[in-house]
Amino acid sequence: MMSALVGVLLALATAAGARLTGLDRSRAFYPCVLIAVATYDIVFAAVTGSLAAVLAEGALATAFIATAVIGFRCSLWIVAIGLASHGVADLVHDAFAPASGIPPFWPAFCCAYDVVAALALAVQLFTDQRGVPETRADAPTTRVDRPTKATTAAVTLRPQ
Repeated sequence: MMSALVGVLLALATAAGARLTGLDRSRAFYPCVLIAVATYDIVFAAVTGSLAAVLAEGALATAFIATAVIGFRCSLWIVAIGLASHGVADLVHDAFAPASGIPPFWPAFCCAYDVVAALALAVQLFTDQRGVPETRADAPTTRVDRPTKATTAAVTLRPQ
């Protein structure tokens, strides 16, 4: 129970911190969260020293990483579903891979974190309308190859 509570609180702190600092303004923030949480189980498998466990966890992580990339490219709703799905996968993980080295506290912690992160993203998508790719001409961009007013001003103000 305590591990689930800690998962909830850390996910809320992460979402609030991202909101307050503006990190969540990037479409890449929550896909990166999904990629990070998907890879932890590989670390636990590596601790066991079992190559089979590492490969099995790597295959599962690859599915969630692909979900994060597809969601980043198409719709952040896919990322929200991926986060929630990873939380559910944490709860049933031991039934399919009992020797993967996952600590006893982890399934409840990670499930709580993932589901709350998914809910935080869903709330953001409802309030910010960022679930679809940015296609408006005035939409902010995260691409580096498009100059912004700030970068254009910096380039023109440089001494020669």
